[in-house]
Amino acid sequence: MCNVKNVLLVGVGGQGIILASKVLSSGLIDSGYDVKMSEVHGMAQRGGSVTTQVRYGEKVYSPIIGKGQADIIVAFERVEALRWLEYLKPGGKIVINDYAIPSATVLSGKEAYPENIIEKMEAKYEDITVIDAANEAIALGNIKAQNIIMLGGLIKSLGIEEINWDKALKDNVKEKFVELNMKAVKKGLESGVKEKAL
Repeated sequence: MCNVKNVLLVGVGGQGIILASKVLSSGLIDSGYDVKMSEVHGMAQRGGSVTTQVRYGEKVYSPIIGKGQADIIVAFERVEALRWLEYLKPGGKIVINDYAIPSATVLSGKEAYPENIIEKMEAKYEDITVIDAANEAIALGNIKAQNIIMLGGLIKSLGIEEINWDKALKDNVKEKFVELNMKAVKKGLESGVKEKAL
C-alpha cells in the first residue's frame, strides 16, 4: 500500500475541481495506474465546499483518504486550504491558489475573511507552492482556466510530467476549450517550478 499516492483537491463550487480531478484520473489510468476517485459536492451550486479525492498506485482498494493521509493537498481557494489541513500527512505537500472567494457568512458580515492565510501556512509548512492562478488564467484569456493551471502545479509537484496530459485534456474537455487548457497546464507546470525564497 505504500506505493499509493493520496491527492486531495479542495475548493469552492464552480471552480472546476471535479473536471481537474477527472483529467488527472484519466491521465493516470492511461499510464497504467490503478485509480480511485471520490467526489463530495456539499453546497457546490451555492459556492459551498467541494472536494475530490484521487488515489493512485499499483493497486488501490478504496477512494477514501483519511485524516493525516494526504500526500498532497491542492487548494483552489485560500480558506479551503485551512479547512482541510488536518488531512495532510506529516511532510506532505500543499499547492495553493492565491485566491479568495468570500463565503455567504463573510459576505453578510457575520464573520471576517481570515487574513494572511498563505503567510501563516508558509511559516508552518516546508513544501508549499503558491500559484496566482486567477491572474495567470486572465492572461490566457479565460479566468475559468484556473482549475487546469492548478492541475499543472499538481502534476509538477507529483513529478508526473511524462504522462500525456494533452490526451487527457482532449478526452475530458470540450473541443473548443482544449487549446486553452493545454496552455493552462503548461502555465501551471511553470508556476509549480518556483522555489520558496530562503
